[in-house]
Amino acid sequence: MSSAAEPPVVPALPFWVSYDDQAEDESDSMGLFGGGDSEARLRSVPLGPLRKNLAEAVDALQQVFTEAAARGGPLPLREAHLSFQVTASGGVQFVGTAQAQRSHGIMLVFKQ
Repeated sequence: MSSAAEPPVVPALPFWVSYDDQAEDESDSMGLFGGGDSEARLRSVPLGPLRKNLAEAVDALQQVFTEAAARGGPLPLREAHLSFQVTASGGVQFVGTAQAQRSHGIMLVFKQ
C-alpha cells in the first residue's frame, strides 16, 4: 500500500495525434495527424472535455442547419457532411475544404 495519494483516473479515449518536436506546447497537438509532416503519437484524450466540446459544436451546427433549412427554395438542405479533428486536450476543430486535401478528420453526417 502506498502512502502517497494516487491521482484520480480520468476517463480518456486513445487518439493518434501529430507531434512536432519544434512546438513549445504539445498539449494541444491535432488529432489524426493534423499537423502536416509531424510525427504521430498515441495520446489519451480526456472524455469530459471531448463530450462537452463535441456537444456544443453539434448544437451550434444544428442551429445553423435549421436556419438554412427554413430558407426553403428549390434546393433545400437535405444532408451535410462535415469533418472535424480532435485535439489532444479534447477540443473539436472543423476541417475546411482547403485543408481537407492534406488533412485527415472524423466525418459527421447530418441527414434529414
